[in-house]
Amino acid sequence: MWWEWTSGQFFQTDAMSVSFTGILWTRIRFSASVEDEMDETLTGIQRVRADASARGLDVEIVERPAAGSLEAAAALLGLEPADIMKSLVVKRHDGEFLFALIPGDRQISWPKLRAVVGVNRLAMPHQDVALDATGYERGTITPLGSTTAWPVFQDASFAGRRVAMGAGAHGHSAFVLADDLAGALGATVADISDPIPPRP
Repeated sequence: MWWEWTSGQFFQTDAMSVSFTGILWTRIRFSASVEDEMDETLTGIQRVRADASARGLDVEIVERPAAGSLEAAAALLGLEPADIMKSLVVKRHDGEFLFALIPGDRQISWPKLRAVVGVNRLAMPHQDVALDATGYERGTITPLGSTTAWPVFQDASFAGRRVAMGAGAHGHSAFVLADDLAGALGATVADISDPIPPRP
């Protein structure tokens, strides 16, 4: 359960991004009940479906053969790499985390992401740290059903597109409308990526 304090009152909110428009906002997390935390006894796919349902988000989860690369996974799904949404876990300097949602044919632009987040240091954690932070192994990560609802930053290039993303389990992908996903997650949508340089 998340609450935001402003103008002398607490407001309950599911949104993780906070906009600063001249009012100082302070975010406080309460662990008041088990119902407020994602049930870790569910499988990854069950967590994704439960979270999407709770947010009123339409998600289609499909099974696919194992793929050795993002490009191979895109081909198996009949997509271009740009239509694959990479859910990257990023660690802040204060030990907190965030999700950066980046197209498969692009990479995080660290200067852009630091500017949007408003910090000087960000880093990619080890895969074991990402697992502890989200409950998902590398290759299955998604903000949906994460054991902690970290803030989400979604690249603006996804606007108007249907994408495939991690579904909480290997060999599965979740199809979703990117705009609906951003709205359901309360994501900050911004230009946070750069093209991947060509391989020599």
